[in-house]
Amino acid sequence: MSIATTSLRTRKQRRAGRSWQPWLLPLLVLASWQLLGQTGYLSQRILPTPYEVFTALVEVLQDGTLLEYVGASTQRAFLGFLIGGGIAFVLGLLNGIYPVAERFIDSSVQMARTVPHLALIPLVIIWFGIGETSKLFLVALGVAFPIYLNTFHGIRSVDPGLIEMGKVYGLRGIRLFLQVTLPGALSSILLGIRYSLGIMWITLIVAETIAADSGIGYMASHAREFMRMDIVVLCVILYALLGKLSDLAAKFLEHRWLQWHHNYLNKG
Repeated sequence: MSIATTSLRTRKQRRAGRSWQPWLLPLLVLASWQLLGQTGYLSQRILPTPYEVFTALVEVLQDGTLLEYVGASTQRAFLGFLIGGGIAFVLGLLNGIYPVAERFIDSSVQMARTVPHLALIPLVIIWFGIGETSKLFLVALGVAFPIYLNTFHGIRSVDPGLIEMGKVYGLRGIRLFLQVTLPGALSSILLGIRYSLGIMWITLIVAETIAADSGIGYMASHAREFMRMDIVVLCVILYALLGKLSDLAAKFLEHRWLQWHHNYLNKG
Protein backbone atom coordinates (compact mmCIF):
# COMPACT_ATOMS: atom_id res chain seq x y z
CA MET A 1 0.00 0.00 0.00
CA SER A 2 1.45 3.37 -1.03
CA ILE A 3 2.07 6.26 1.35
CA ALA A 4 -0.46 8.42 -0.56
CA THR A 5 -3.19 5.79 -0.20
CA THR A 6 -2.46 5.39 3.51
CA SER A 7 -2.55 9.18 4.01
CA LEU A 8 -5.88 9.45 2.17
CA ARG A 9 -7.43 6.67 4.23
CA THR A 10 -6.15 8.30 7.43
CA ARG A 11 -7.76 11.64 6.46
CA LYS A 12 -11.07 9.93 5.71
CA GLN A 13 -11.02 8.13 9.06
CA ARG A 14 -10.20 11.39 10.83
CA ARG A 15 -13.14 13.15 9.14
CA ALA A 16 -15.49 10.27 10.01
CA GLY A 17 -14.37 10.39 13.64
CA ARG A 18 -15.16 14.10 13.83
CA SER A 19 -18.49 13.97 11.98
CA TRP A 20 -20.46 14.29 15.24
CA GLN A 21 -18.79 17.52 16.32
CA PRO A 22 -20.91 20.00 14.28
CA TRP A 23 -24.06 18.57 15.89
CA LEU A 24 -22.88 18.98 19.48
CA LEU A 25 -23.73 22.68 19.90
CA PRO A 26 -27.23 22.43 18.28
CA LEU A 27 -28.07 19.46 20.52
CA LEU A 28 -26.93 21.34 23.62
CA VAL A 29 -29.05 24.33 22.60
CA LEU A 30 -32.11 22.11 22.10
CA ALA A 31 -31.61 20.37 25.44
CA SER A 32 -31.19 23.69 27.28
CA TRP A 33 -34.19 25.14 25.50
CA GLN A 34 -36.40 22.18 26.47
CA LEU A 35 -35.18 22.28 30.07
CA LEU A 36 -35.76 26.02 30.47
CA GLY A 37 -39.24 25.69 28.97
CA GLN A 38 -40.26 22.79 31.21
CA THR A 39 -39.00 24.51 34.36
CA GLY A 40 -40.86 27.74 33.52
CA TYR A 41 -37.85 29.99 32.98
CA LEU A 42 -39.05 30.46 29.39
CA SER A 43 -42.72 31.26 28.94
CA GLN A 44 -44.25 28.82 26.49
CA ARG A 45 -46.46 31.61 25.14
CA ILE A 46 -43.30 33.44 24.06
CA LEU A 47 -41.05 30.53 23.08
CA PRO A 48 -42.59 27.03 22.92
CA THR A 49 -40.42 24.07 23.83
CA PRO A 50 -38.83 21.87 21.15
CA TYR A 51 -41.37 19.16 21.99
CA GLU A 52 -44.26 21.54 21.22
CA VAL A 53 -42.59 22.59 17.99
CA PHE A 54 -42.18 18.93 17.05
CA THR A 55 -45.88 18.36 17.79
CA ALA A 56 -46.71 21.28 15.48
CA LEU A 57 -44.50 19.70 12.82
CA VAL A 58 -46.45 16.45 13.00
CA GLU A 59 -49.71 18.43 12.79
CA VAL A 60 -48.80 20.32 9.60
CA LEU A 61 -47.34 17.16 8.07
CA GLN A 62 -50.59 15.31 8.63
CA ASP A 63 -52.79 17.99 7.08
CA GLY A 64 -50.45 18.33 4.08
CA THR A 65 -49.80 22.07 4.36
CA LEU A 66 -46.12 21.76 5.25
CA LEU A 67 -44.97 20.08 2.04
CA GLU A 68 -47.10 22.43 -0.02
CA TYR A 69 -45.65 25.57 1.59
CA VAL A 70 -42.06 24.30 1.67
CA GLY A 71 -42.35 23.38 -2.00
CA ALA A 72 -43.69 26.83 -2.88
CA SER A 73 -40.92 28.61 -0.97
CA THR A 74 -38.16 26.41 -2.39
CA GLN A 75 -39.40 26.91 -5.94
CA ARG A 76 -39.51 30.68 -5.51
CA ALA A 77 -36.09 30.80 -3.89
CA PHE A 78 -34.19 28.82 -6.51
CA LEU A 79 -36.03 30.25 -9.50
CA GLY A 80 -35.18 33.75 -8.31
CA PHE A 81 -31.62 32.59 -7.64
CA LEU A 82 -31.26 31.20 -11.16
CA ILE A 83 -32.60 34.39 -12.74
CA GLY A 84 -30.61 36.86 -10.66
CA GLY A 85 -27.51 34.70 -10.40
CA GLY A 86 -27.47 33.95 -14.12
CA ILE A 87 -27.68 37.61 -15.10
CA ALA A 88 -25.05 38.57 -12.52
CA PHE A 89 -22.70 35.80 -13.64
CA VAL A 90 -22.87 36.92 -17.27
CA LEU A 91 -22.28 40.56 -16.30
CA GLY A 92 -19.36 39.56 -14.07
CA LEU A 93 -17.76 37.58 -16.88
CA LEU A 94 -18.37 40.34 -19.39
CA ASN A 95 -16.89 43.08 -17.23
CA GLY A 96 -14.07 40.90 -15.99
CA ILE A 97 -12.91 39.86 -19.45
CA TYR A 98 -13.54 43.08 -21.38
CA PRO A 99 -12.35 46.38 -19.84
CA VAL A 100 -14.53 48.27 -22.33
CA ALA A 101 -17.64 46.61 -20.91
CA GLU A 102 -16.52 47.46 -17.39
CA ARG A 103 -16.27 51.16 -18.28
CA PHE A 104 -19.87 51.22 -19.53
CA ILE A 105 -21.61 48.82 -17.13
CA ASP A 106 -19.79 48.53 -13.79
CA SER A 107 -20.63 52.00 -12.45
CA SER A 108 -24.35 51.46 -12.99
CA VAL A 109 -24.20 48.05 -11.30
CA GLN A 110 -22.33 49.51 -8.33
CA MET A 111 -24.92 52.28 -7.91
CA ALA A 112 -27.74 49.74 -8.00
CA ARG A 113 -25.88 47.60 -5.45
CA THR A 114 -25.96 50.39 -2.85
CA VAL A 115 -29.78 50.46 -2.85
CA PRO A 116 -31.17 48.10 -0.12
CA HIS A 117 -33.28 45.69 -2.12
CA LEU A 118 -35.69 45.01 0.77
CA ALA A 119 -36.43 48.74 0.96
CA LEU A 120 -37.99 48.39 -2.50
CA ILE A 121 -40.78 46.12 -1.24
CA PRO A 122 -43.53 48.81 -1.21
CA LEU A 123 -42.56 49.88 -4.73
CA VAL A 124 -42.32 46.29 -5.95
CA ILE A 125 -45.80 45.51 -4.61
CA ILE A 126 -47.15 48.52 -6.49
CA TRP A 127 -45.39 47.37 -9.66
CA PHE A 128 -46.08 43.63 -9.54
CA GLY A 129 -48.71 43.10 -6.81
CA ILE A 130 -48.33 40.28 -4.28
CA GLY A 131 -48.00 37.52 -6.85
CA GLU A 132 -44.99 35.44 -7.75
CA THR A 133 -43.33 38.13 -9.85
CA SER A 134 -42.69 40.45 -6.90
CA LYS A 135 -41.02 37.75 -4.82
CA LEU A 136 -38.93 36.48 -7.73
CA PHE A 137 -37.81 40.03 -8.48
CA LEU A 138 -36.69 40.64 -4.90
CA VAL A 139 -34.84 37.33 -4.62
CA ALA A 140 -33.15 37.83 -7.99
CA LEU A 141 -32.08 41.34 -7.01
CA GLY A 142 -30.77 40.20 -3.64
CA VAL A 143 -28.62 37.35 -4.93
CA ALA A 144 -27.27 39.14 -7.99
CA PHE A 145 -24.67 41.47 -6.51
CA PRO A 146 -22.55 38.99 -4.49
CA ILE A 147 -22.32 36.72 -7.52
CA TYR A 148 -21.47 39.65 -9.79
CA LEU A 149 -18.75 41.01 -7.50
CA ASN A 150 -17.13 37.63 -6.86
CA THR A 151 -17.26 36.64 -10.53
CA PHE A 152 -15.75 39.96 -11.58
CA HIS A 153 -13.08 39.74 -8.86
CA GLY A 154 -12.32 36.10 -9.67
CA ILE A 155 -11.79 36.79 -13.37
CA ARG A 156 -9.56 39.78 -12.67
CA SER A 157 -7.55 37.83 -10.06
CA VAL A 158 -6.48 35.00 -12.34
CA ASP A 159 -2.69 34.84 -12.50
CA PRO A 160 -1.55 36.47 -15.77
CA GLY A 161 1.31 34.00 -15.84
CA LEU A 162 -1.16 31.13 -16.16
CA ILE A 163 -2.91 32.86 -19.04
CA GLU A 164 0.40 33.41 -20.83
CA MET A 165 1.35 29.78 -20.25
CA GLY A 166 -1.97 28.68 -21.72
CA LYS A 167 -1.29 30.76 -24.81
CA VAL A 168 2.15 29.18 -25.11
CA TYR A 169 0.45 25.76 -25.18
CA GLY A 170 -1.79 26.94 -27.99
CA LEU A 171 -4.94 27.79 -26.05
CA ARG A 172 -6.99 30.63 -27.49
CA GLY A 173 -10.48 32.04 -27.16
CA ILE A 174 -13.06 29.78 -25.56
CA ARG A 175 -10.53 27.01 -24.86
CA LEU A 176 -8.32 29.42 -22.93
CA PHE A 177 -11.33 30.65 -20.98
CA LEU A 178 -12.65 27.17 -20.11
CA GLN A 179 -9.28 25.60 -19.24
CA VAL A 180 -7.46 28.49 -17.55
CA THR A 181 -9.54 31.60 -16.77
CA LEU A 182 -12.72 29.97 -15.46
CA PRO A 183 -10.95 27.38 -13.25
CA GLY A 184 -8.77 30.15 -11.84
CA ALA A 185 -11.84 32.23 -10.96
CA LEU A 186 -13.99 29.32 -9.76
CA SER A 187 -13.05 29.60 -6.09
CA SER A 188 -14.21 33.22 -5.93
CA ILE A 189 -17.36 32.48 -7.94
CA LEU A 190 -18.41 29.65 -5.61
CA LEU A 191 -17.80 31.90 -2.61
CA GLY A 192 -20.22 34.38 -4.13
CA ILE A 193 -22.77 31.60 -4.65
CA ARG A 194 -22.54 30.54 -0.99
CA TYR A 195 -23.02 34.10 0.17
CA SER A 196 -25.94 34.62 -2.23
CA LEU A 197 -27.72 31.48 -1.02
CA GLY A 198 -27.92 32.99 2.46
CA ILE A 199 -29.25 36.27 1.09
CA MET A 200 -31.74 34.29 -0.99
CA TRP A 201 -33.50 32.85 2.06
CA ILE A 202 -33.34 36.12 4.02
CA THR A 203 -34.99 37.95 1.13
CA LEU A 204 -37.64 35.28 0.72
CA ILE A 205 -38.50 35.35 4.43
CA VAL A 206 -39.27 39.06 4.29
CA ALA A 207 -41.03 38.89 0.93
CA GLU A 208 -43.30 36.01 1.96
CA THR A 209 -44.12 37.55 5.32
CA ILE A 210 -45.22 40.84 3.79
CA ALA A 211 -46.74 39.80 0.49
CA ALA A 212 -47.69 36.17 -0.09
CA ASP A 213 -50.63 33.81 -0.17
CA SER A 214 -48.55 30.63 0.15
CA GLY A 215 -45.13 29.53 1.36
CA ILE A 216 -43.40 29.26 4.73
CA GLY A 217 -43.56 33.00 5.35
CA TYR A 218 -47.31 33.00 4.74
CA MET A 219 -47.68 30.08 7.13
CA ALA A 220 -45.77 32.03 9.80
CA SER A 221 -47.89 35.17 9.29
CA HIS A 222 -51.11 33.18 9.44
CA ALA A 223 -49.96 31.40 12.62
CA ARG A 224 -49.00 34.71 14.22
CA GLU A 225 -52.54 36.04 13.79
CA PHE A 226 -53.84 33.09 15.80
CA MET A 227 -50.98 33.22 18.33
CA ARG A 228 -49.70 29.81 17.24
CA MET A 229 -46.16 30.45 18.40
CA ASP A 230 -45.23 26.80 17.91
CA ILE A 231 -45.96 27.14 14.18
CA VAL A 232 -44.06 30.43 14.00
CA VAL A 233 -40.97 28.89 15.61
CA LEU A 234 -41.30 25.88 13.30
CA CYS A 235 -41.24 28.21 10.30
CA VAL A 236 -38.07 29.87 11.58
CA ILE A 237 -36.44 26.45 12.01
CA LEU A 238 -37.53 25.42 8.51
CA TYR A 239 -35.88 28.48 7.02
CA ALA A 240 -32.70 27.70 8.98
CA LEU A 241 -32.67 24.07 7.78
CA LEU A 242 -33.27 25.05 4.17
CA GLY A 243 -30.46 27.59 4.42
CA LYS A 244 -28.14 24.97 5.88
CA LEU A 245 -29.00 22.48 3.14
CA SER A 246 -28.28 25.14 0.51
CA ASP A 247 -24.92 25.88 2.11
CA LEU A 248 -24.06 22.17 2.22
CA ALA A 249 -24.87 21.91 -1.48
CA ALA A 250 -22.53 24.83 -2.21
CA LYS A 251 -19.76 23.26 -0.09
CA PHE A 252 -20.23 19.99 -1.96
CA LEU A 253 -19.68 21.82 -5.24
CA GLU A 254 -16.56 23.45 -3.81
CA HIS A 255 -15.04 20.10 -2.82
CA ARG A 256 -16.12 18.50 -6.10
CA TRP A 257 -14.91 21.21 -8.48
CA LEU A 258 -11.89 22.50 -6.53
CA GLN A 259 -10.11 19.25 -5.69
CA TRP A 260 -7.06 20.58 -7.51
CA HIS A 261 -7.00 23.83 -5.47
CA HIS A 262 -4.36 24.09 -2.76
CA ASN A 263 -6.93 25.27 -0.19
CA TYR A 264 -8.93 22.04 -0.61
CA LEU A 265 -6.22 19.41 -1.07
CA ASN A 266 -5.55 18.82 2.63
CA LYS A 267 -8.91 19.64 4.18
CA GLY A 268 -10.02 17.21 6.86
